[in-house]
Amino acid sequence: MEFLGDYTFDIHYVPGKGNVVADALSRRTPVRANWLRIHDERLIQELEALEISCVERDSSTDACVNWLEVQYDLADRVRRATELDESLQRYAKEGSGDQFSRDDGLLRKDGRLCVPSAGKLREGLQYEAHFTKYSIHPGSTKMYKDMKKVFWWPGLKKGIAAYVAKCHTCALVKAECQRPSGFLKSLPVPQWKFEDISMDFVHGLPRSQRGHDSIWVIVDRLTKVAHFIPNKWDDSVETLAKLYVEQIVRLHGVPRSIVSDRDGRFTSKDWRLVHQMLGTKLAFSTAFHPQTDGQTERTNRTMEDMLRMCALDFDKNWEEHLVMVEFAYNNSHQGV
Repeated sequence: MEFLGDYTFDIHYVPGKGNVVADALSRRTPVRANWLRIHDERLIQELEALEISCVERDSSTDACVNWLEVQYDLADRVRRATELDESLQRYAKEGSGDQFSRDDGLLRKDGRLCVPSAGKLREGLQYEAHFTKYSIHPGSTKMYKDMKKVFWWPGLKKGIAAYVAKCHTCALVKAECQRPSGFLKSLPVPQWKFEDISMDFVHGLPRSQRGHDSIWVIVDRLTKVAHFIPNKWDDSVETLAKLYVEQIVRLHGVPRSIVSDRDGRFTSKDWRLVHQMLGTKLAFSTAFHPQTDGQTERTNRTMEDMLRMCALDFDKNWEEHLVMVEFAYNNSHQGV
């Protein structure tokens, strides 16, 4: 305005029809639908993948794109497929009333959409959550965490893990961070009785009249003969070493090897020193892998069942029955 103030001028209105050049320069170039389809086909494919369609409308000039219309029919497909999925209907009937609810014909569990198995809806959702550019191959845990916020179906986590495990791209690109599992290897068969033994503790029992609340289970790996020694859970290594000499070494001699779990008392320096002096080799099971010493674990289970039956048939003092439980166990047939 300061620049124009130095001049004397009149302002006259000029219709747009009479000022064609200026009017054309002030307008945006229209997006032609046919040009879009020919020169940017990939954009069209991406829009179709997102279920967004380009709507063309004829005008007095050319056919141009006026708007983008979202066509989201997932809810309709789920609504129709839910009525055909008998297993999903059964889950809804057997579940508690506050878990499942219906909203506009859609079945929901704790607010999450229940996806039926019909119509390959689950496969489609897993594909969207794993293969598209908006997800880029997440791992099974991340994919499950994302999907469970919105969707639910029976076996969701297990199904996602299986789906990701079949992804060829993930198998090619992602590195394995865990060490490969070793081959299964059984313990060698002992050559003589009580040369090789295994041991474990059963704790958390009701405290007996003698103050014992734990049982030390020691099993011969060849003959399956077992000794059940009552003790206190807080017994020191010195006390356990004394019991071991009195109950095992006195009767059977010094074993060649002992298989046990990684209990703090078995891995302690004092316990190692005792067996180093006796010439016994200590073999510890893999952490969080009770199958390594499955023989003792199975003996524990049998002994606990026998004690429960004694408590039901006789009285509640388990320690009074422990001697006869040991006799009955060793007197019965043992599979080798």
